[in-house]
Amino acid sequence: MSQYIERYQRRRLISSYFSVVLSIALVLFLLGILGMLVLNTKKLADHFKEQITISVFLKDSAKPVEIDQLQKSLVMAEYTKSATYVSKEDAAEQYSEDIGENFEEFLGYNPLKNSVDINLRADFVSPQQLDSIATEISAKSYVEEVSYDRPLIALLNDNVKRISLWILIASAAFTLIAVLLINSSIRLSIYSKRFIIKTMQMVGATKTFIRKPFIATNIKLGMLGALLALIALTVLLFYVDKNFPELNLFQDVVLLVSLFLGVFILGIVISWVSTHFATQRFLNLRTDDLYY
Repeated sequence: MSQYIERYQRRRLISSYFSVVLSIALVLFLLGILGMLVLNTKKLADHFKEQITISVFLKDSAKPVEIDQLQKSLVMAEYTKSATYVSKEDAAEQYSEDIGENFEEFLGYNPLKNSVDINLRADFVSPQQLDSIATEISAKSYVEEVSYDRPLIALLNDNVKRISLWILIASAAFTLIAVLLINSSIRLSIYSKRFIIKTMQMVGATKTFIRKPFIATNIKLGMLGALLALIALTVLLFYVDKNFPELNLFQDVVLLVSLFLGVFILGIVISWVSTHFATQRFLNLRTDDLYY
């Protein structure tokens, strides 16, 4: 009979520890994902901004040497990420593929212009800076037109600011929720041992002596939960990096190490603080209140 009770108590203890570790791991994993979003918000925004293309259309009278000089000057400009020359023949071929028919046969000539497609660096993608760049390029005598989608750029910048703000708000809210969830799991785990706590207190054990093993145990559980969360986060990062290599998630190693270290330390700190206050609560209860 005593062996059965002992096995039952051991199963309950393992089940309690498992639920604490699992809850800590899940919460820290989600918190790690949110941390990655916060840290990479600018990188994601920059990625989308750098997809914006400015097309510099050239006059038919533009000489090859002028076109070559223009492309070289654009490549060397501080605002340029890439500058690609597109001949009117290449443009016609691409347009014919897009519409599914040869429009030159219908029109009898190629109405398209030679052009240079520019992708800007993210820091220069704003309506005001683009207007300044377009004015500068348009001043050249052999440039016919500088074309870009100004409303789209303004909308993109507004949405980036709005999304960044909401991500910060969500991060703060979720951090609070994470603390509360981990705290609840640890409190439930300690609640089942409230009579042991009170018995130790009644035989003369100090509060520090009683708290010490509970804090040590839950810190270990917090570390284990944090390790599981970091393993899951690493797997997710490799998956995202494989499917979206342009994001370069592993480019900033210091940033990643800081995030992982932050998640690990957070698991330890929350476990320590939650255990301290949970045990303190039961230490301060009267014996009669333990039954409620």
